[in-house]
Amino acid sequence: MQKENQPYNIQPADRLASVSEYYFSRKLKEVAKMNAEGKDVISLGIGSPDLPPSPETIDVLCENARKPDAHGYQPTVGIPELRKAMADWYKRWYDVDLDPATEIQPLIGSKEGILHVTLALVNPGDQVLVPNPGYPTYTSLNKILGSEIVNYNLREDNHWQPDFEELERMDLSRVKIMWTNYPNMPTGANATMELYERLVDFARRHSIVIVNDNPYSFILNRKPISILNVPGAKECCIEFNSMSKSHNMPGWRVGLLATNATFVQWILKIKSNIDSGTFRPMQLAAAQAYHNSAEWHEEANYEVYSRRRRLAEEIMTTLGCTFDPEQVGMFLWGRIPDSYADVEELTEKVLHEARVFITPGFIFGSNGKRYIRISLCAKEDKLAEALNRIKKIMD
Repeated sequence: MQKENQPYNIQPADRLASVSEYYFSRKLKEVAKMNAEGKDVISLGIGSPDLPPSPETIDVLCENARKPDAHGYQPTVGIPELRKAMADWYKRWYDVDLDPATEIQPLIGSKEGILHVTLALVNPGDQVLVPNPGYPTYTSLNKILGSEIVNYNLREDNHWQPDFEELERMDLSRVKIMWTNYPNMPTGANATMELYERLVDFARRHSIVIVNDNPYSFILNRKPISILNVPGAKECCIEFNSMSKSHNMPGWRVGLLATNATFVQWILKIKSNIDSGTFRPMQLAAAQAYHNSAEWHEEANYEVYSRRRRLAEEIMTTLGCTFDPEQVGMFLWGRIPDSYADVEELTEKVLHEARVFITPGFIFGSNGKRYIRISLCAKEDKLAEALNRIKKIMD
């Protein structure tokens, strides 16, 4: 029997010491508190599309969710209809041939893919190459799993591409994975076939697996490409893709990875021990979404974001920031004026004086410490209001 007042002392796992709460989770609590106080903060932080999927997608979901036999467990590999739709989509838009039965694995979003790929390929103590700046989850999940993080530089003067000469001078003997993300988040740098060819060559010569995260290739970009367009890439590359951005389905958590059949089987060993397949009506609806027309993509992924982008550029200019007008994707990345001691001096001023939340670039790595990122996932009236508020505090 437990004695009264005996202390009960449980400590968290040691791995929690290596990571902190996700920046947006922490900062959005502050924004929510400000909103509760009636301050009406306009958030230009998160890249969560605010528009709906195509009507046909919703119709298929609702129709199938009403069926009494639609609610059972689903196979971890995904239903054949979804895998075929994913393969057809890759052929239609990227001209990449994939075997839907063996070379595609549906995912519950790319975050899950980062976890499963690392568990399948990387032993504790192995090294992984992570871009700086880059998506914070590449770092946090690999820290949790015991990988040794080795950052590689992306710099504005090199168009936010890897410095291959710098990479070749590094000791790569323990590197298993190189994480890449093009079109790039947060910088908006677009992919090129030359870049993908260099990455594939680099991977093959050093026996490294390139994992290319490719969810932004449709946003403000009429010529999407895949690293799998490069001959031989399937042998040494894994590509993630997601419906969150290109199909306005962030909350659905439907994505994919595409690679060779051997890698898929290794990853499936991990995934099948962690979860079962996604709700069948959602898979059928996702399969329908992959058939969205070119006209739907033109309006949803180009026209809408073009209008918003013009307002975001005005905000950048008002703040005195400089930016590359050739950026693609659903963010605008800009360098802050030298007059600010650091980026938080600017973002905190904008948050507390203009009540507009903008992301400071340091959360993506040290190479982002003089930059800000504006999300285009806000309607034009909100962006216009944010611009007006910022103009008032900058006068």
